[in-house]
Amino acid sequence: MSRTVSTTPAAPRTPLRRARDGWLDHLRVERGRSEHTLQAYRRDTDRYLSFLHGAGVREPEEVREKHVTDFLAHLRRGDDEHRPLAATSAARAVVAVRGLHRFLAAEGEVPADPSQEVQPPAPPRRLPKALPVDAVERLLQAASVGDTPAALRDRALLEVLYGCGARVSEAIALDLDDLELGRAEDGTGGVVRLFGKGSKERIVPMGRYARDALDAWLVRGRPAMARAGTGTPAVFVNARGGRLSRQSAWTAIKTAAGRAGLKDDISPHTLRHSFATHLLDGGADVRVVQELLGHASVTTTQIYTHVSTQHLREVYAQAHPRARG
Repeated sequence: MSRTVSTTPAAPRTPLRRARDGWLDHLRVERGRSEHTLQAYRRDTDRYLSFLHGAGVREPEEVREKHVTDFLAHLRRGDDEHRPLAATSAARAVVAVRGLHRFLAAEGEVPADPSQEVQPPAPPRRLPKALPVDAVERLLQAASVGDTPAALRDRALLEVLYGCGARVSEAIALDLDDLELGRAEDGTGGVVRLFGKGSKERIVPMGRYARDALDAWLVRGRPAMARAGTGTPAVFVNARGGRLSRQSAWTAIKTAAGRAGLKDDISPHTLRHSFATHLLDGGADVRVVQELLGHASVTTTQIYTHVSTQHLREVYAQAHPRARG
């Protein structure tokens, strides 16, 4: 039994549609766009031309900015034939529409580009994924299976990523002179000097767990690996004595996540996200977290406050007498 597939009805063969077909020919012949891309542009602009036809627009020069913005609103709202489009899908359609009008303006077919000021809708910003505290603890424990130099290194690496909120590039770039481990007898953890984006330097406190893991690696693990190298100052080294690579750091985390039974996609940045989220959950000021993360603007850091909203809800539900029926 055959099924009827609903498609956007093709607009009549107006001057606008002929202009659109000329644009697609230009993309195919002169720009070498793939057939898959051309088909997507054709689908998006078919719907756009049908929309313009319904608005009484027949000529390219009749299109105004309002028509483009109204079409964008139409995409997000949907109609009897189409479901509302998400921001990402609507943005793709608007990109096609803008490409068409930019081409017509460049070819002198119209005096100006009516879509020039119309911005595609921004996709919703994905909230960073943070692990629960107990999952982080399982991950860190899983990184130190055995007492081999590699196990000591991987535990120290993960403790620095989580305990200092370091980016993986910052962690593998650490040199011995960037560490101040503090004193074990008074329980202090010391500090670490990180170099972030644009080589911007920041000093980050180091917790006791990170300090102890680094101390174990530097005393019992690194000398065995560094002997194979050429005297590198790198804190984290590989089996050949050279500086640990980003890929090897990722592998260490993936291996530990597998051992810990964590099925979600875990990356070095997951530990950085967890660092920030757990600080805010514990009552840290967002501007302090900004400094610890090395963000140039507090706006970047504030995305983590949305993650912590769930924690606030949980506390409210447990503590407020009118939270539950």
